[in-house]
Amino acid sequence: MSIHSLTFANRLAALSQPQFQASLPNIKHGVEREALRVNPSGGLATTNHPEALGAKLTHDTITTDFSESLMEFITPPEKEPKTTLDQLADIHKFVYESIGEETLWPMSMPCFVNKDTSIPIAQYGSSNVAKMKEVYRTGLHNRYGSMMQVIAGVHFNFSFSDEFWQAWCDLHEVENNVDNRSSYYFDLIRNFRTLSWLIPYLYGASPALCQSFLAGKENMFPFKKLGKGTLYLPYATSLRMSDLGYTNSEQSALNISYNNLSSYVSSVREAINTPSDQYATFSSNEKDGWQQLNSNVLQIENELYSPIRPKQVAKSLEKPSDALENRGVSYIEVRALDVNPFSPLGIDENQFYFLDVFLLYCLLEESPKFTQPAYDESESNLDAVVIEGRKPGLMLTHEGKAISLTDWSTELFTKLRDVAKTLDEANLNAKYSAAVESEFEKITNPSNTPSAKWLNTLIDHEIDNSTLGLELADEYKKYASGLNYLHMTQDMFRQQAEESIQSRVQIEQADSKAFSEFIHDYFAQ
Repeated sequence: MSIHSLTFANRLAALSQPQFQASLPNIKHGVEREALRVNPSGGLATTNHPEALGAKLTHDTITTDFSESLMEFITPPEKEPKTTLDQLADIHKFVYESIGEETLWPMSMPCFVNKDTSIPIAQYGSSNVAKMKEVYRTGLHNRYGSMMQVIAGVHFNFSFSDEFWQAWCDLHEVENNVDNRSSYYFDLIRNFRTLSWLIPYLYGASPALCQSFLAGKENMFPFKKLGKGTLYLPYATSLRMSDLGYTNSEQSALNISYNNLSSYVSSVREAINTPSDQYATFSSNEKDGWQQLNSNVLQIENELYSPIRPKQVAKSLEKPSDALENRGVSYIEVRALDVNPFSPLGIDENQFYFLDVFLLYCLLEESPKFTQPAYDESESNLDAVVIEGRKPGLMLTHEGKAISLTDWSTELFTKLRDVAKTLDEANLNAKYSAAVESEFEKITNPSNTPSAKWLNTLIDHEIDNSTLGLELADEYKKYASGLNYLHMTQDMFRQQAEESIQSRVQIEQADSKAFSEFIHDYFAQ
């Protein structure tokens, strides 16, 4: 069968073949969960990253993101969702045991923060690579403000097995190689971006925020006020994904291509090397002081905000684009998930099963190359849903034509049910179909969405966002203290911490260049 004649129906039918049924249970996932440390009164913790947790520069499991206060927990790739969740629970338990009276904030939008300058930028040590991470974060502070950088999310890492790709390439009568696998991952990515509006609708949980976050942006949207200091939008799903959160005007003008690996890499590299007049006001050298790594639109590739990224594990000091160019796409990172405030771990098992169905669907469905209008359409739909996704009769645009969110979702879920059945058969369970039906209930009844549940709780009990957040933070800390370690032990975590400190020291001792030379050489690669 020619590759051009394969439709969604053809591909779905092929998944019933033995080689696919044997490979589908080998889909792997990993999670990166971000969480702010907060003090007992619900304010941002400004203490240093606890020494008991090791060196965040070199720790594989427990590190920080932008701020000393913004923790990040990382799990390795695993087949079983329960394994990943158990690993995540172990990490939470050890962290809670190591942060004294502090707790972890259970939602995406931050707790009460006095002002931008009270947010401590993460420190990684005295090595050149540590200073590079710090200067990069200083640049983020100068460019966008620190407040935006303490928004937390959950990243969902996903990959197909080698056996799956062999069967997939055989089906399409092409060689199973890096280029073809990468091309198929980009097919998935384009379909995901077209349908990315669905993720904040189903999983957005930030319809409200603490007024302290806005710092003069109160008039950006028609907010309503609740309690002493909570602002909300009645139909919002994810303010985290709005213009208040992970977007910026400079990046909106970038033409990042998702049509294939080479065009993606070249467009990202262009952004890294495009000077910005707006950012030229901040110094980026030894003489004037390091206020950013450079004055380009993106300092480094990590600054590109996107709901999904192609990924390849980078070697030490290897740029992500070089890793992709050299070894192709090995997994994808879904970055559109709010922290789930109704789970002590920030994500629950049902989300794993649904995302497996959704991402497999994105591979199976025909995936035309993006034109600029199609890309702009996907961005416009995403913007509409994060701000008013639960608005009755909300209209989106699909291939230039208006369609209601409800009608589009209903059409989509018909196909998702078929994909779920195939995954059920391969895994000898009914969890995938159950997950799809659970999510469809949010389409038929928007009050079942996390954003609606959260907002209704605030309004019904007339409490502030921060009050509910602190109550849950305390509840989840008590919950974690009652857990048993399942994959790691306290002693294993302590050893991991000690080893990370030793690794950090070795990196510091091995430095032989001045920082300015180190930065020059990094960007010259």
